[in-house]
Amino acid sequence: MNASYEWLQAFVPLDATPAQIRDLLTTHTAVVEELVPLRSDLAPIVVARVTEAARHPDSDHLWVTKVDAGGGELIEVICGAPNVSAGKLYPFAPVGTTLPDGKTIERRKIRGVVSNGMLCSASELGLGEDHQGILELTVVAEPGTQLLSIMPVGDTRLVIDVGANRPDLLSHLGLARELAAVTGTTWHLPEVPGLGPGIPTAHRVEGQGATAGIEVRVDANTKTRRYMGAVLRGVQIGASPDWLVRRLAGVGVRSINNVVDATNYVLHELGQPVHAFDVGKLAGKAVVVRRARPKEALVTLDGTVRSLPPDAVVIADGERAQAVAGVMGGRDSEVTNETRDLFIEVASFDPKLTRAARRALGLATDASYRFERGVDPELAPEAMDRIVRLVIALAGGTLAEAPVDVAGSKLAQPVITLRHSRVAQVLGSEVPWDQSRRDLEGAGFELVAKSDRDLKVRVPTWRSDVTSEIDLVEEVARFHGYDKFPDEIRPFRPTTTFDDPMWTVADRLRDALVGLGLYETRPMPFVHGTEETHVRVGNPLAENEAFLRNSLLETLARRAEFNLSHRSGDVRIFEIGSAFARRKAAMPREQFRLGAIVMGRRRPPHFTEPQPPLLDEWDAKSLAEVAAATAYPGQPIELAPGTGQVLWHIHVDGRTMGNVVQVALDAPVWAAPAYGIELVLGPMETEPAADRGTHSYIVGGHPDRPASTKYRALPTMPAAEIDLALVVPAETTVADVERVIRTSAGELLERLDLFDQYTGAGVETGHRSLAWRLTFRHPERTLRDKEIEGRRAKILGALEQELHVRQRSA
Repeated sequence: MNASYEWLQAFVPLDATPAQIRDLLTTHTAVVEELVPLRSDLAPIVVARVTEAARHPDSDHLWVTKVDAGGGELIEVICGAPNVSAGKLYPFAPVGTTLPDGKTIERRKIRGVVSNGMLCSASELGLGEDHQGILELTVVAEPGTQLLSIMPVGDTRLVIDVGANRPDLLSHLGLARELAAVTGTTWHLPEVPGLGPGIPTAHRVEGQGATAGIEVRVDANTKTRRYMGAVLRGVQIGASPDWLVRRLAGVGVRSINNVVDATNYVLHELGQPVHAFDVGKLAGKAVVVRRARPKEALVTLDGTVRSLPPDAVVIADGERAQAVAGVMGGRDSEVTNETRDLFIEVASFDPKLTRAARRALGLATDASYRFERGVDPELAPEAMDRIVRLVIALAGGTLAEAPVDVAGSKLAQPVITLRHSRVAQVLGSEVPWDQSRRDLEGAGFELVAKSDRDLKVRVPTWRSDVTSEIDLVEEVARFHGYDKFPDEIRPFRPTTTFDDPMWTVADRLRDALVGLGLYETRPMPFVHGTEETHVRVGNPLAENEAFLRNSLLETLARRAEFNLSHRSGDVRIFEIGSAFARRKAAMPREQFRLGAIVMGRRRPPHFTEPQPPLLDEWDAKSLAEVAAATAYPGQPIELAPGTGQVLWHIHVDGRTMGNVVQVALDAPVWAAPAYGIELVLGPMETEPAADRGTHSYIVGGHPDRPASTKYRALPTMPAAEIDLALVVPAETTVADVERVIRTSAGELLERLDLFDQYTGAGVETGHRSLAWRLTFRHPERTLRDKEIEGRRAKILGALEQELHVRQRSA
């Protein structure tokens, strides 16, 4: 969106520079991406100070001056102006500068003295009619400063990034409303030279009507919101006055003729596209808004023959299409120098149909850009009054009859209540309530009722994006100024809605596994499978991976093999995702799972350990214990030995929730064994409730709500540690030994760690020596030696009685 600084000033006369207008709009309304000075022809002109001025020895009206133009050396310049004076600042054109009138400054010898540039008058710079003296500058600036940077000359174009939800800002009227609301001032339509009195009120009809002998019909299937037409007779097509040419140039529009320029003026001033037809070229004295007929074509204003899309809305006469509604007019009814009578159209077309036609035709115009985003139907009468009076002022003629107004259903203006408490809650800061009311009223919101606690406002027709209370809160925030809100961190409660339990579990697992050195992967869940074992996708991305995986280890194994093919044997990867189990005559069962594969060296090589040991099944078991404890906090975790490739079953509170397996890979001979972990985290919402009931999933302690985090104070009492070296039968598992130790040790046992395993001399055949370190701590006092020894004896007695495990002698 291009806007003119001078045009905005005509709406809202603010004492503000273009840069200040830019900052106001960017802070409160829409981002101004660029300021473009339109007098770029003055870019070479700099500020210069005359340090010496003396009469020319061979002339009684010329002056020889010394000029400081910021280059470090004084320049000799001949000047014929009577008002040149030492110590003053003037515009200076260096050698090589081309002035606005096309004259190029050259180094010249004038009556024996060389002049190296020119001190300029207002006329020579195109800034006024005074050419008798040079332009004395009253600014504070250093010599060499660009004139444009210290003196606002000519108009400035504002390039504004307007969001799709704010079509009301695609006009100077919309921007002026915003500036007036922000600054607390008022706006008014700019005065236009020669503008006559207002026109008669339009005839409001439904479906069809007539004005000045022209029948106007609007078909219902065009979804046109409003269509107004007026006939002007006796106009004289010609050139536009300078003020209109300059104003259109300010927004980047080229002048064509007075009538077309008037339509462009109203489009950029009010945001309402307007089109003018030559009445003499309309067949049947009719204007019909209808859908395009099959194989109908139209020569548009750019001279291109275009086949009309079947759903396009067209403006037709009694015989054929004359324009594509909301996009572009036709060549056959174009306004030319011979035109004497006009039919002026002011309408509000359907955004979706306009967009579809524009895309099908490959056209983009200023009008379609606005219609696609929505033009306020209630703007049409004001725009019709403006365009008719403007054309008469520019091209003469008379209005033949009151305009016709074929109107659709009136847009609803919602009434919304804004609560003071809600504003403070959302914004986290108090905003003055009276100021909020004034800001909303200044932006066009009609106050219906007010109190100390709430406001009730009616939304203006041009703000279709405001539909609920939260939109009004946003209005309050932007008018107040986002930069005025505090930037320090404050306590707050963002929501009363809990995070999804599965997300919480996944987040905990991700933190834990990344902390242990694993890398997360996110592969697609598609694999190569068979109809008997997998679920086939109805529309697969690729036929070689047309099935859903039934295990996360399927896809992780392919990632591991990829690493091995690149001679990377140290693999530590995991994924949190879904696996799909095939079921007959039913949707597959989807489960949320954790999968991980580890293989290779236990730690990176170091000069102190060139060949680190390889990861083994015990490392995989330890990783599975960490994962299960993280996913199911507070639940009893047990790993029971498996058979075949299944090394351990992962039990959570007595239920099997996963496995630790040895993974078979397509691997080179040098590759180390690979170990996989797969843990069920819970069902997905797509799993039928009946099937969920046959499985027990515990996520964070309760199946219906997220896990609550338990906090406890850091210990202040010292811990007591003892080591137990035990002789354990080979068939007895470590898990069984730990279970007995925890049960008999009591509530003071804080930590239990297995730190050694030994077989060999000193240990009888069929047994192994295992050593545990037990950490005891009382929360309120120091433990006595007698208490520790008592617990040691109780533990050893329980082990002997239940598992035939005894303490190893020295």
